Amino acid sequence: MKDRVFDVFARKERGEPLSHIGYVDAVDAELAKVYAWRTYDEQNWFEMCIVPRTEILPVNRDDGPFASGGGGPGQAE
Repeated sequence: MKDRVFDVFARKERGEPLSHIGYVDAVDAELAKVYAWRTYDEQNWFEMCIVPRTEILPVNRDDGPFASGGGGPGQAE
């Protein structure tokens, strides 16, 4: 099974905006949640979310890591 790229967003306190804190590669969303929590556990996060990179839709560009669901540098689609 092929890994997918999931971007990780988190906030430290209620009411703060979500910030992009990194990404993980995983075969599915459930495993991505575990990888994200274990990889970025250095903070006491109030909330952490994952988003499949293929679901990020560019608004004003058609190139770069998010174009056409690309996985970024070194990442397979």
